[in-house]
Amino acid sequence: MRSIGDIEAFLGDAQLITTLLQPVAALGIDDCWIGAGLIRNAVWDHLHGYPIQPLVGSDVDVIYCDYADTTLDRDVGIERRLSRDLPGIPWSVHNQARMHKHNGDPPYENCEDAIQYWPETATAIAARLHEGQVQVIAPLGVDDLVAMLVRSGPAFARKIDVYKRRLASKDWPKRWPRLKFVEQ
Repeated sequence: MRSIGDIEAFLGDAQLITTLLQPVAALGIDDCWIGAGLIRNAVWDHLHGYPIQPLVGSDVDVIYCDYADTTLDRDVGIERRLSRDLPGIPWSVHNQARMHKHNGDPPYENCEDAIQYWPETATAIAARLHEGQVQVIAPLGVDDLVAMLVRSGPAFARKIDVYKRRLASKDWPKRWPRLKFVEQ
């Protein structure tokens, strides 16, 4: 696995991932993705030769960007619909049109723009079903993800204490011992 195309093919063959992508695609929201830990975890499980268990210790982060309705109620409504469509999944829905305020960033243009502000380069990835095919966006690239390198994304260079606390709260080395951590 080396490229976005390789990751798209891998995710397309992973039944659990496609099962999760289907109700998200059915929402009919143009710029709507599953991102972060679910995708990263699946790739790291695969690269470690483990069974794919991306939900272990992770929720399913659904992101979309719609400036027409930035209310929290909309996110909650989408979570309820996803829970009805696929019960028992820890859905977490966030409209990126308002998340920049929470994160102290400039307004995001779309989901791809928002993802480049995420904490780690390896986590800055999202997938969706588009016309029946898995599509992946990774504005910071996939090199660190497939090399199993953990480093802060560029936006977290100014939030390094937040990034370090985040890493300390994870137990990634225990689950994925081949990870390499890059000090900032």
